[in-house]
Amino acid sequence: MIETDWLWGLGGGFLIGLAGAMFPLVNGRVMGASGIFGGLIDGTGRDTWTERLAFLAGLVVIPVGLVPVLSPETHLTENLPVILAAGLMVGFGTRLANGCTSGHGVCGISRLSLRGLAATAIYILAGGLVMVSARHFWGLI
Repeated sequence: MIETDWLWGLGGGFLIGLAGAMFPLVNGRVMGASGIFGGLIDGTGRDTWTERLAFLAGLVVIPVGLVPVLSPETHLTENLPVILAAGLMVGFGTRLANGCTSGHGVCGISRLSLRGLAATAIYILAGGLVMVSARHFWGLI
């Protein structure tokens, strides 16, 4: 039987790309999830809080709602401290880089932004190094 898991990635990538293309057309701003979330936290997005909250709710509610329908197989570790540490490091990294994968990777690269290209190369490299270290050297994953 032929593996078809790559179709999930292709479909998800298509939807993220579509959202990344539509967001600036509708709002005139780049779709960066960390910036949208950060604007709610630091108060700079007070004038668009309903739009920001709806976007973030969609990021959480839609995948959770699809789990019973699609029952996807994941390979997430059950080690809760590792999951929490990973989430905190990702949050810190997105604030440090002034953006996340949706802002720099999807929207930045599609606009040929040098900052987006550099940030994407760095976080892909850092993520790879962390995965190799966590799996092969530390035995965490």
